[in-house]
Amino acid sequence: MALDRILLSRFRNHRETAVEGTAQFNLLVGENGAGKTNVLEAISLMAPGRGLRRAGLADMPAQGSEGGFAVSALLMTPDGEPVRLGTGVAAERPGRRLVQINGAEAPAVRLAEWLSIGWLTPAMDRLFVEGAGARRRFLDRLVLAVRPDHAGHATRLENALRERNRLLSDDMPPDPRWLDAIELQIAEAGAAVASARADLVAQLDTTLAALPDSPFARPSLAYQPGGPIEAEPLARALREGRARDRAAQRTLTGPHRDEVVVTMAGKGQAAAECSTGEQKAMLIAITLAHSQLLEDNSGSRPRLLLLDEVAAHLDPVRREALFDRLRAGSAQVWLTGTELAPFDAIAEEAAIWEVRAGAVQRR
Repeated sequence: MALDRILLSRFRNHRETAVEGTAQFNLLVGENGAGKTNVLEAISLMAPGRGLRRAGLADMPAQGSEGGFAVSALLMTPDGEPVRLGTGVAAERPGRRLVQINGAEAPAVRLAEWLSIGWLTPAMDRLFVEGAGARRRFLDRLVLAVRPDHAGHATRLENALRERNRLLSDDMPPDPRWLDAIELQIAEAGAAVASARADLVAQLDTTLAALPDSPFARPSLAYQPGGPIEAEPLARALREGRARDRAAQRTLTGPHRDEVVVTMAGKGQAAAECSTGEQKAMLIAITLAHSQLLEDNSGSRPRLLLLDEVAAHLDPVRREALFDRLRAGSAQVWLTGTELAPFDAIAEEAAIWEVRAGAVQRR
């Protein structure tokens, strides 16, 4: 068991919603627009970052709530000790996300120390044909589920890059000593980020290759760094590239330009050139491989997997394979759908809620 008694207050179309009495499989069933994905998004905010929609804080409060919202959940840890996690925005400070752990304010990155969360949504179906930035964000979420410290390294890297780019775009040439200090921060944080990404891609690719036969297309993964992945060579590359970067007014070398190369094993075809169905199958295969990897690498942290509208787009054979793999793992799984029929195979063992116009009722 991972999360229970999840409370949404003034979040999206949910005025006051409570979801409790959870199980390993948790189904949210209702019409399109009823608020099912909003519940998953609220749960995803129990992790660092912007949640599964990557929405801004201003988009999350319910209409008429004066800019504030709150989400909380009771986390049941493996040792039986309950932990209260909460996040939200106060109406008087709409641009600042607040996080509490057992009632004490904490930075959002601390959430990763308590809970490992992954998700798969329809919006991610275009992951292989979008820009590299989307794949980096996807990869970072996978890394974070294994290594809670990744969020801190990624934040430091982003802040240092932003400051370097600001200096490079100034009319006056920046002080070289100031650039030295910032580039050292980029190199140290960037080396940690790049190393973690490279390690996870290698582990995922090995896990995918070792998985038993599956009806899902098997992808092959390769990490393509955007620059040196060790601190000293990266710092040197940044120093030597100052003139070029100043002309471009942005940093052209570093982990912020990493790429994950995905090909369909057996065909040797780039994922971006595969059919929509093949891309969906490969994305599910990566998600399942990551879940398998976490069985041995997430430590004692409870795990959640949020699957938005996944089952309806699979044929019966693939649905059954998906449920079998999820059943064999230890993750708490949350699924959404417009009807119960696709979930017949797990209905008897699942907690089920009907969602209507922002109201949730247990079946």
